[in-house]
Amino acid sequence: MDFLKDLWGFLRERKKFWLLPIIIVLLLFGALIVLTSGSAIAPFIYTVF
Repeated sequence: MDFLKDLWGFLRERKKFWLLPIIIVLLLFGALIVLTSGSAIAPFIYTVF
């Protein structure tokens, strides 16, 4: 949780709000890969990337 506070403080202080959508998309893709790694659709998701 401390990492998220530091990250938000960095983004707010240096006015780097344009990085927020990039971080969110990367987190969503990472969660998608982790959650589907044991399922039958995993080979199809890996071919997308």
